[in-house]
Parts: sequence; structure tokens; C-alpha cells
Amino acid sequence: MSDVAKSKLRGLTLPELEAWVQSTLGAKRFHAQQIFRWIHATGATSAEGMTDVAKELRARLAEIADLEPLATDLVQVSADGTRKIRFKTHDGRFIESVLIPEGDKVTQCISSQVGCALDCTFCATASLGFGRNLGADEIVEQVYRGAALAREAYGEERRITNLVFMGMGEPLHNYEHVVRAVRILTDQRGMNFSSRRITVSTAGMVPQIAKLGREDFQVNLAISLNASDDKTRDVVMPINKKWPIAELIGAIKKFPLQRRRFVMFEYVLLGGVNDSLEDAVRVARLLKGMPCKVNLLPWNPHPLAPYQRPEKDKVVAFQRALMDRGFAVYIRKTRGDDIDAACGQLAARELQPAGSERPALELSGRRPAGLRVVA
Repeated sequence: MSDVAKSKLRGLTLPELEAWVQSTLGAKRFHAQQIFRWIHATGATSAEGMTDVAKELRARLAEIADLEPLATDLVQVSADGTRKIRFKTHDGRFIESVLIPEGDKVTQCISSQVGCALDCTFCATASLGFGRNLGADEIVEQVYRGAALAREAYGEERRITNLVFMGMGEPLHNYEHVVRAVRILTDQRGMNFSSRRITVSTAGMVPQIAKLGREDFQVNLAISLNASDDKTRDVVMPINKKWPIAELIGAIKKFPLQRRRFVMFEYVLLGGVNDSLEDAVRVARLLKGMPCKVNLLPWNPHPLAPYQRPEKDKVVAFQRALMDRGFAVYIRKTRGDDIDAACGQLAARELQPAGSERPALELSGRRPAGLRVVA
């Protein structure tokens, strides 16, 4: 068993927990099922309250099992009801999660890494660099802490209805722990979350997309496209140099989809960079014939990247160009403008040295004039 398996019980699937209980405690499988329910259905953060677990097992668990929850370091509340949460990990790292209320639904955006290694140039998380992967325990714990905060903020009956792996980090770069977290969250003896309401977003890690398609569950797949040609995407998303658009689209076309399921393409519109009608036409050509929807996201300005929010009429024109070609296209309403809404910005706030700068990025002659990136 790994170090995680020895102590971080919240990060173990039920079969893993059963093996741990039998090998480490000398107990039976049904004891593991009791412990699993306490951790994942009830949200227990210590062994003491597990009242139907034998007293001697509870005492042993208290000695060797780590059930310490993430520390909620800061919560920012937007006028539109969005809550941005900064968690502090056991080793003093900062990660983020966001609660987004919409009608009777609440979507939670969760992180999979401390920072990110992919260096997408529009993303505040990129300014952090890569710290480490989050364990499955830290991923599911964001959901459990978020669920408690949602009830407190929006009413006792309000539950998180949708989970999106679109927070800090590239989920498929932390494949093992993300998949383990999905298995834990969807286990009927725990939170029993529907996999149909879980979305995993990727910048385009082609081999891992194929691997995800072979799992025995199917979550929703979202692709951060963000450019219509390789020249632009190479700059906006450097991962494109390893897996260019043609390879990415090829992998997506092979991704197995159940009936009435689709791939969501996320497209961050950067003013003067990727928001022209010509870009829209190229996107339509790329996605032709695919069961998909397109989410347009006008860039959320932050001081860590050299871009501008696109003009509103250009966003609408981009949408119309795709809709005229038969695509379902949505303009995502900007949420949390009055707080540190950009992904990674709240965590990065603690790490930004005052007055430091790095040069504006060259965008193949299309760089927004006069902008700098403040690190």
C-alpha cells in the first residue's frame, strides 16, 4: 500500500479501504463499509463519532488514520451569489474551489492540482507554476466542504447538483487521483453522485483522453479549445505544440459517447486574438459532424495575463456565426466579477511579489498593445 493508503482514508475507494482495513486493522470487510459510509456519506472528520464501529477499532483508527479536513482559509462572496473558497492543505499550499448557484442548481468547480504545469497564457493558475498533484482525499474533501458551505449559504435543502473539474490544474495530468476521486464520489455507499453530472475538462492531453474513454464509467468531457488554428493555440496553450489541434480532434472523435451525450468545447474569447469571424468559421470546420456544444467564455480580466476582454458585439457575432452553422452555442455569463474570480487568482494573491513584472507575450503579431503580465 502507498503512503496515501496507510493513512489518508478519505482518498481510498471502497475496495482499497476494505484491503486496508483487513491488512492493517485485521478487521472485516463490513467494518470497511461502515467506515466508508461515515467518511463519504456522513462527512466524518474523526473516528470518535463513528458510533456503529467497534470501540477498539475507533481507537485504532484515531491513532493511525488521517481524517483531518481541508482548512477553509478564505471565502469570498460575490453579489451574484458566487462563493470562491480558498482551502489550505496540510502542507500549507493554497487551492481553490467555486460554488456557482443558478436557479435551484449549484455547480461546484474543483481543483485537481496545486498550480499547473501547462502554462496556458490567459490563466492565472499558470502564474503559480506547478506545485504538486492533489490526492484523491483532497479532491473529494473540496466537495464535502463545499456541500456544507452550500447548505449554509443557499439553504439547508440546496445540494451541489453538478461538479466540474475546471479549477486549478489539468485534471488529466493527475489522472490516477482524479479517476479515484470520481469513483469515490459516485459510489452509492458514499455521496452517490451521478457520473452524468460530473464534467472533466482538459487542455488536450490526447493519450489520457483515450484512457478516460476506456474507463468503466462515463463522465462528461470538456475540451479547452481556445483557438481555431495551431499558430494561435501554440501561444495561448503551449500544450498544442505536443498535441496539435488535428490530433486533439481525432482523439475526441474516438471518445465513446452514450446516446444523447455530447462533448463540450470551451472557448475563451480573448479580445483581438481569437475572436474574429474568421476564427468562428474555422472552429465550425473543426467541429463539423461532432455531437458537441460550445461554451463561449469572454475572458475574465486579471493582472496576471496580457489580454483584454472581447467587445460584446464580437462575442455575439462569434456565437451567431456558429449557430448559423448548426451548433448549440452558449455565452457563459461572467460570474464573480467583484471578487478574485479568475481561476488561480485567489491562491496567487498570497504569492505575488510586489512590483514584479514579466514581459508581455508575443502573439504572432496580434499582441494586445501596451499590456504586461504582472507576476
